[in-house]
Amino acid sequence: MFQMDPYRAVNPEIVSGAYGDVNGDGIMDYVFLTAVKSEDPSSPYVTQITLNIQDGATKRIHPIPLDKNGNSGYQPTLFLGDFTKDGVSDILITIDSGGSGALTFNYVYSFRNNQAKKLFDFNAYNEENQYSVTFMDQYRVKIDSPATGKTYWISLAGRSADYLSQIYHQNGSLKKPIQGMADGVSGFYPVDMERDGVYEIQAYQQISGLYHADSFGYIINTLKWDGQKFAIWQQWFAMYGNDSR
Repeated sequence: MFQMDPYRAVNPEIVSGAYGDVNGDGIMDYVFLTAVKSEDPSSPYVTQITLNIQDGATKRIHPIPLDKNGNSGYQPTLFLGDFTKDGVSDILITIDSGGSGALTFNYVYSFRNNQAKKLFDFNAYNEENQYSVTFMDQYRVKIDSPATGKTYWISLAGRSADYLSQIYHQNGSLKKPIQGMADGVSGFYPVDMERDGVYEIQAYQQISGLYHADSFGYIINTLKWDGQKFAIWQQWFAMYGNDSR
């Protein structure tokens, strides 16, 4: 059985890194994430994740702490790309939370002129992009997106009789009011939708019914920099299909 070593050093280690010009001086910088690994060597969980930028010209390292409620987890990774259309690479960070909702902690930073600026914060995004998931009569579910004013409808008619009998009377009316669930971001991906070298972001949020495993699919928001913030450019609901076999 693993036992803690009271004299084990807890120095941060590099867990992800990439080269790119992030300050705009035309010289490649080294961007990397450091973290403190678990005392259990078999665990991939890391804490105290920190963004670090080594200026390619001066070799000076600039540490940038992440939010305390989003600096621990699994598989911290970074991606460098131009999201703001200024010709300079920005820094996208994704960390798996490891929780039951499979949420991710996500950031986008600019470091132009050696000045760190947070362009995206997952906490604010999750607060601003919440959804109502309401079971309706006649085997339907209604998903409302207040941020965009859009509504999506799901048919449950293809679900099993055992599932439907928990929710509906035989005539298709609800036995009682039921609200489903909408999670925060659980997928955060850079995409170049217009193939112009400027990246957008696709943010996935899971929509579920009676419980998390009863997943209907995902709200997918494509986010585009509007000069001040990442705004929703396109929104879809991607639904799981039923097994017809």
